Amino acid sequence: MAARQVRKLRAMLDTILPSNEFYARKFAEVGLHADDIDRLDDLRQVPFTTKDELSRDQRDHPPYGTILTYPIDRYVRLHQTSGTTGTPLRWLDTADDWAWWMRCWDTIYEAACLTTADRLFIPASFGPFIGFWGAFDGALHRGMLALAGGGMTSTARLRFMLENDVTVVLTTPTYALRLVEVAAEEGIDLRGSTVRALIVAGEPGGSIPATRARMQTGWGAEVFDHSGMTEIGPVGFECLAHPGGVHLNEREWVVEVVEPDGDAPVPPGEQGELVLTNLGRWGAPLIRYRTADLVRLNDERCACGRWLARAEGGILGRVDDMVHIKGNNVYPGAIEAVIRGIDDVADYRAEVRETATGTSLRVEIEPAARAGDGTEALVEQVSQAIRDSLHFRAEVNLVAPGSLPRSEGKGSRFVRIPEEA
Repeated sequence: MAARQVRKLRAMLDTILPSNEFYARKFAEVGLHADDIDRLDDLRQVPFTTKDELSRDQRDHPPYGTILTYPIDRYVRLHQTSGTTGTPLRWLDTADDWAWWMRCWDTIYEAACLTTADRLFIPASFGPFIGFWGAFDGALHRGMLALAGGGMTSTARLRFMLENDVTVVLTTPTYALRLVEVAAEEGIDLRGSTVRALIVAGEPGGSIPATRARMQTGWGAEVFDHSGMTEIGPVGFECLAHPGGVHLNEREWVVEVVEPDGDAPVPPGEQGELVLTNLGRWGAPLIRYRTADLVRLNDERCACGRWLARAEGGILGRVDDMVHIKGNNVYPGAIEAVIRGIDDVADYRAEVRETATGTSLRVEIEPAARAGDGTEALVEQVSQAIRDSLHFRAEVNLVAPGSLPRSEGKGSRFVRIPEEA
């Protein structure tokens, strides 16, 4: 694997460094040349690339920055990030780059045992978001029937899915759970449908046991988690063995894990920040990209037979999402794991407020219909669960059923409110 990675890395560097201004500059700053990279360890001489750096580059050299390897007329696809963690990044792909995306998605679908007999449905309006476009074209590349659900209501999407005997649905965990709610309201039997698998992405819910269990129970289907980023590619996938983690496709990426607040590598089994180098996207490559995703890698052979590194528990959180509440380091995924484990909570919203006296957590919960008159007890149950699991008290308030916003994309359940001036 290492020899394969080095060969692909050297071929990429030989191609991009003469014309890619962004990386030619980074290599020159530390006196490196392509010939200096003979082993994977040599890659550590290359400075990290960060999202802030890419954002500044696009701001200083609009609209696409200096990351492009080829003249603009070589590029055929434009996508951009969601902007949930800052200014959206615009990213271009050549036809060769997009073919690489298709190979990566083929790996994801193969791991979930999808065949040409499957029918894939994506219940979303795609816009410039690359994930759904990549998944859709990847299904076509694999020979599957792919169905798009843009411009439909949730009810219409469910009926369209049933009418066309869909077997696989690709969506976010948030929207997968929303469709369970809508199906119950409309008297639609999801568990009796032809859907046998969900591929979920965009949020950590697919690897959070309580959220995963809700999706599997509501749909009566297998759940496969997937992780990726617009700028880096579709890197993570879950295998059929379901060992509680997401494989990282080392055939197409060099994977490193470093200290979140430093640059030293951390050993397998310890939590750190995921750093990736994509090896097949030469039109707009990323070398040693600090993803801000926290992972704990297992490099032992998986029960599925693959030797690809596995992120235990998927993406555990983000470096910039951690908050310090009453002496505890807390990530959004930890809050979700607690609340999703309580069946009578239909949905929730967590508000973190920073004040001069410290940081506090306020949680709004929507009761499920089955909660009936036991809503006061539900508030206490959520409060106690947070105390037991996260070791601090949170303010928990009940809100009316259906009052919290629902989304077909990434949910906005974790909101940080900075200290007022």
